[in-house]
Amino acid sequence: MNVLHIIPSMNPSTGGPCQGIRNIVPELKKLGVHNEVVCLDDPTDSFLGKDPFVIHAIGPSVMKWQYNRNLVPWLMEHLSRFDIIIVHALWLYHGFATKQALQQYRKALVSSGKNVMVPRLFVMPHGMLDPYFQKASERKIKALRNWAYWKFIESKVVNDAEGLLFTCNTELLLARESFTPYHPKKELNIGYGVQSPPLFETGMMTAFFETCAAVKDAPYIVFLGRIHKKKGIDHLIEAYAKLCEKNQENKNFSARGSILPKLVIAGPGLDTAYGQKIQQLVSASVNLRESVFFPGMLKGDAKWGAFYGSQAFILPSHQENFGIAVVEALACGKPVLISNQVNIWREILDAGAGKVADDTIEGTQNLLESWLQLSSEERRAMGERAKNSFASNFSIQPAAKRFCESLYLKVTAEN
Repeated sequence: MNVLHIIPSMNPSTGGPCQGIRNIVPELKKLGVHNEVVCLDDPTDSFLGKDPFVIHAIGPSVMKWQYNRNLVPWLMEHLSRFDIIIVHALWLYHGFATKQALQQYRKALVSSGKNVMVPRLFVMPHGMLDPYFQKASERKIKALRNWAYWKFIESKVVNDAEGLLFTCNTELLLARESFTPYHPKKELNIGYGVQSPPLFETGMMTAFFETCAAVKDAPYIVFLGRIHKKKGIDHLIEAYAKLCEKNQENKNFSARGSILPKLVIAGPGLDTAYGQKIQQLVSASVNLRESVFFPGMLKGDAKWGAFYGSQAFILPSHQENFGIAVVEALACGKPVLISNQVNIWREILDAGAGKVADDTIEGTQNLLESWLQLSSEERRAMGERAKNSFASNFSIQPAAKRFCESLYLKVTAEN
């Protein structure tokens, strides 16, 4: 069986969708499913050519819509090679172009009299139908734009596809609240999975400390993800600042007298207006300057060193469809401190693998304080439950099997 994934970009800095493809494709290959990716990136981009599967980069694109005149002709030439097409993400040209290409392909087959199956089309929104994006106060203009785009273009892509693919049940339910008409032919909760991390090696810590030497001999909590307003990082810093103030007033401010860990905020986006804002929040405070650090985007050993060396992972996001970094932290045996706007929060809470609170300053402060109140033994036990939760709920092997079953793919597992 042959699957084509269509996505605007495979740039790792764009976040979860491209990483999700990188996670599942090698596992699907083991099940006998051949995968290729077409993206609208410039073929000379440095992040390409490093993956163990075929990526067709046919860009560069233009405009915010990421228009690319090469996409429809490329699809018309190659659609016959695939059984299934999966459009990843919404609101950009690639979805419209895919639907247009499939329509032209069907007409061409009818005209030629060929009895050839047309590839089945599925759409994977990756959280982009979440009502947050229509309700957030700072997105009023974008929300209106989305309504217009939904009416004239996106609703046809979504509702005419054979099915929508969701990463968790919460995402599936939330998708029903944002737009009308919304009547997909199928809603499929295929789940999501993450590759098991490499086993811990001391070189990972060395690589991480080369980027963030200030926490070499100190306990720390880590945020790892895009530096974006949606992630609630400003709330995290303000909540952490309040704890720093408490710590100044009373060294034993927590119930168990825990030392306040340092805070590492790692990820791309420090050069954006929001990234500069949060760095200014830190630089304006002596306490924060000595306790909050921004090593930038971490990759490879440095990334895994950041996870393995941390006490816990934190993500007070205002909207998070799945949270690959959350699951990677679980896989490393690290408790996760997350908001109840991370769509897998119920699974985390049920497993006892972390703490959950509101996506507010107060809620984020509660996350940090509740962590400090745990004894060393309680933290170790939560870390064990985190690792077990990953194995039970988020491991890539069962996720790949669910993927195949949901799409009725015939698989032949490798020996």
